[in-house]
Formats: sequence, structure tokens, C-alpha cells
Amino acid sequence: MNLLSKLRVAQVRGHVPVPSRDLRAPLPVRAASASPEPTSAPRRGRSSNGLKEFLWQLNGIGHGQLLDLGPVWQATVSFFIERGFKIYAEDLLGSWRDFLNEEAESSRHLVSDNEAPDRSPAAVAERFLSSNLHHASDSFDAVFLWDLLDYLDSETTSCVVARLTTLVRDGGVVLAMFHTRMPEVFYRYRLLDALNLELVAAPALVPPKHIYQNREMQDLFGRFRSSKTFVGRDQLREVVFVK
Repeated sequence: MNLLSKLRVAQVRGHVPVPSRDLRAPLPVRAASASPEPTSAPRRGRSSNGLKEFLWQLNGIGHGQLLDLGPVWQATVSFFIERGFKIYAEDLLGSWRDFLNEEAESSRHLVSDNEAPDRSPAAVAERFLSSNLHHASDSFDAVFLWDLLDYLDSETTSCVVARLTTLVRDGGVVLAMFHTRMPEVFYRYRLLDALNLELVAAPALVPPKHIYQNREMQDLFGRFRSSKTFVGRDQLREVVFVK
């Protein structure tokens, strides 16, 4: 029996679970329903050693909880529900774009500079997290972070990773992706199967901000006990962090 077959398979229900503050009461999802499967957008299948490692780390968890910080794809949701996982979705990069737009809009309506909120990076990050990533501590066995951190400023990145660290249980696992150079195409990610990801080209939500070096990644995830990196030919590094 392969490692995925060892995961306990739960009966598939006729709905997609939505996030909740206390993991019981429902919350409105950023995207109200699962994203339709792409038909006209360019699609790229990609063999993913990071995904294989991620799933291997989840081996033996029969009723885990997973947080996906990208858009809701039905293929990804079905894959994990069939394996007994409860899925929570929060498109954090979409929320970041909306937050930046709201901040810019509010600044245009200020009568005087005296009314302006604190625009320091730390204050901006704090305002963003005041309405995002609201889950109980030690909630999740797994997190799909994708390439989110490449598109945030450094202060917000540090705050997001710090918040995620509190949400992941001991032994929990995070799959993150980092570009080795500034990306020319913006992609969203979803599972094709246990070995492959699909990269779906989409309009960029925000411009990329930073290319992380190995040392910077290790510093960000310093409270995680181990990590494993896989470098692809497409200028993507997949990193699996285990808490």
C-alpha cells in the first residue's frame, strides 16, 4: 500500500467546507465557492517533489485539517476530502490586494494629514492581520502557502509567517514556493494528483516584491524544526517546513 492509500478515506459530502473562526461556526469565504476549473487559460502540469514530501509528512493522519491560502479549486478540495481532511480556504493574496486598494482609497478621502493612519510597515501589517488569518492556535496539520510570500513586503511577510507558526500544530507541515528570479507570469496552483501540480496563468494581483535566499527562508521559519528544499528547472523552489 502506497503512502497515500494509508491515509484514511472519508466519505465525500456534497458541499465544500468553509473556514470558521473557531473551526465550528461558518465564516464567509473570500471566494464564496470553489473556483471553476480553468478551460481557456494556459495550463501547465508540473511534477512536484515538494508535494510528494508534503503528502509523505501527512502519512498516517486520518482526520487532519488543512489551510489553503490560495483560491478554492474543486480538484484540490476533493483530493483532500476523499482522504479524510477538512479544508479551510483563505485567498490571502487576494485579500492583500483588496486591503491595499482600500488603504489607497481611504487616503484619497482624507481631509488633512492629521487624520492619516500610521503608514509604517509594521502598522500596515497589523491592520491587515486584524481581519485575516483568524483561526485558533494549533488548528492545522497542513498549510498550502504557495508563492504568497514573494508578493508581500518584508514586514507583512514576517507577521504572516509568525501568525501561521501559531496556527500549525507541532508536527504540522507547510508547503511554500519561492521564485529564484522575479516571475514574468503570475500563476495560481492546484493539485492534478498526488504527484503533480497544475500552474494556471492568471492576471497578476500585485507585483512581486522580493526574491528570498535560503538563509532568509530559514530565518522566517526559525520555529520549524526541519525543512526540505526542491529546486526546479522553472525557477521555482519548493520548500517543505515541518514544525
